[in-house]
Amino acid sequence: MPATSSKRQSAKPVKVVDRARLDVAPVANGLDAIDRQIISVLQQDGRRAYGAIAAEVGLSEAGVRRRVQRLRDTGVMQIVAITDPLQLGFGREALIGIRVHGDVRLVADRVAAIEEANYVVMTAGSFDIIAEVIAIDDNALVHLLNDAIRSIPGVTEVETFLYLKLSKQTYTWGTK
Repeated sequence: MPATSSKRQSAKPVKVVDRARLDVAPVANGLDAIDRQIISVLQQDGRRAYGAIAAEVGLSEAGVRRRVQRLRDTGVMQIVAITDPLQLGFGREALIGIRVHGDVRLVADRVAAIEEANYVVMTAGSFDIIAEVIAIDDNALVHLLNDAIRSIPGVTEVETFLYLKLSKQTYTWGTK
């Protein structure tokens, strides 16, 4: 028996998808069950081959490629490398709560323009803005707080929450 036929026998069986399921109207955000399966697979391994994804979700490779491109083009998902800031030489991570007098949107835009800020949201509650920042060290964090954030017109108060230890970080949400 040729080696290729034994490989075929040991390969993972392809799931068969009920084609009627593919015609089901997408949910309100435009995603259907297959889109969510594709996203879930890519959240586990963003470099997974389209052919392998196709076998897992029961579509053709071209069908998966089209769906992934649509998901990227519409901004539903990005495929990026996620790094560990500590291993890249950044020694300080913090969450910063910011209170604002005046137009919160203007302050949020200014905070978002700061290179060390990697996550900025306007919130309801005790803070108007919450930002996550990454700095090389404590001196860089002090500079960031005093010279970049507190100097923004409208910022009235800043509270800093230093990260001591990361207990959990996941990117597998959003497909349920």
